[in-house]
Amino acid sequence: MKHPFNILVGGMGLLALAGCKSARQEPAALQPNVIYVFPDQYRNHAMEFWGQEGFREHVNFRNDPVHTPRLNDFARESLVLTSAQSNCPLSSPHRGILLTGMYPNKSGVPLNCHSNRPISSLRQDAECVSDVFSKAGYDCAYFGKLHVDFPTPNDPARPGHYVEDRVPAWDAYTPKERRHGFNYWYSYGTYDVHKNPHYWDTEGRRHDPKEWSPLHEAKMVVSYLKNEGNVRDPKKPFFIMVGMNPPHSPYRSLDDCMEEDFNLYKDVPLDSLLVRPNADATMEKAASTPYYFASVTGVDRAFGQILDALKELGLDKNTIVVFSSDHGETMCSQRTDDPKNSPYAESMSVPFLVRYPGKLTPRVDDLMLSSPDIMPTLLGLAGLTDSIPATVQGRNYAPFFFDEKADMVRPTGALYIQNVDGEKDAEGKVQTYFPSARGFKSARYTLALYIDRQTRQLKKSLLFDDVNDPYQLNNLPLDEHPEVVKELCADMGKVLKEIEDPWYLEGVLKDMIPY
Repeated sequence: MKHPFNILVGGMGLLALAGCKSARQEPAALQPNVIYVFPDQYRNHAMEFWGQEGFREHVNFRNDPVHTPRLNDFARESLVLTSAQSNCPLSSPHRGILLTGMYPNKSGVPLNCHSNRPISSLRQDAECVSDVFSKAGYDCAYFGKLHVDFPTPNDPARPGHYVEDRVPAWDAYTPKERRHGFNYWYSYGTYDVHKNPHYWDTEGRRHDPKEWSPLHEAKMVVSYLKNEGNVRDPKKPFFIMVGMNPPHSPYRSLDDCMEEDFNLYKDVPLDSLLVRPNADATMEKAASTPYYFASVTGVDRAFGQILDALKELGLDKNTIVVFSSDHGETMCSQRTDDPKNSPYAESMSVPFLVRYPGKLTPRVDDLMLSSPDIMPTLLGLAGLTDSIPATVQGRNYAPFFFDEKADMVRPTGALYIQNVDGEKDAEGKVQTYFPSARGFKSARYTLALYIDRQTRQLKKSLLFDDVNDPYQLNNLPLDEHPEVVKELCADMGKVLKEIEDPWYLEGVLKDMIPY
């Protein structure tokens, strides 16, 4: 796409918008360090400070009864967004968006990655956020879960074999040529054994630390910050991404979390933990709640260890620190067993906190940041606006972060995307994906439209008034709210056209959606 657009919807201002030329690249000596921490499946509501003075008046929901002391303190030093959205709330698609600033139809990652889905893998030709930081002179390091690569039989210890024996293989080893500018590596594809994780280092050696993964990853980040073993160039600024797996499932026993964290919740009745009115404490999954919350508290402690190291080393003042997630967790809300991949607030709404001492004024803001906006905004915050790739589909909101009165148009909403497996070949490998649902989240409403696989006609809809019905208890009939539906479909259609989404290209529901 070569033409600029005038529509400025969150995560949807495109190519020309991504590269606002107002900010200049800073000299290397002044460039800030950047740390981006994003635990998996961490919902926005699972932060204690939302119930505290200075924060609770900015939201219309009750926070989960979790203990997050480090995030509580961090929030008071940060710009905190109330309405950051994961547009395709599923691990691999979000990670593809995060790294490239492109929606799933462009990033190469429309589905969760495993060995039977060759169609879903991060484009090797994509210019990722780490590529940009590396070219700008940064030392770039990745820790933890990646999950954006199509697994291939490339186990460094067993050439010609996958890194795991199950079929399909989910876990993956990322060789050097696919690391997109990360010169330090301590990562894996996806592996859900939280107290027995494994990692491949920069040279492809496997490590099995037998330690709860967030605490181990925090330890490795601290070691990197201290430059133990001379693993980074201390003359360069650093860019670090930390993809913690918990509080992602499993969350069913002390094999999944730390006992000291579980003890905070083990004796609390389930109906006192599941405080959202749309949650059903009688569901079988409800027993997982104390383990999920224990993992949340453990992640908080691991995050705090990274913050402590920054302060101890005198790096905190010139380091941008972001805490976010790839998607949320429904945890018995809406009576669904699917923790993600839905337009419900518990699934789409994610944390987004940014600390940049002396540069960002701590405050709460309702900016509806979309996933594709994260990459260009990070680059903008670091003074690299001029380096934002032309392929980026998100928008650089750094000017808003620096100045809430910046002369920019705020986003009016965020796109919702759900994709599922499409056609398979004779070997059962997925060759296409089916764009099963699209929707739009505005400041007031959430709309999602689901289509039939064969007819491409509407088969189900969701419409919620999120202001008057914050827990989305009442699905409103479309025919009783024609003006609301018309406006939301118009906004959605503009975005789908801008990003060249399959619904636009195929004219799906064109009687409802004006493309």
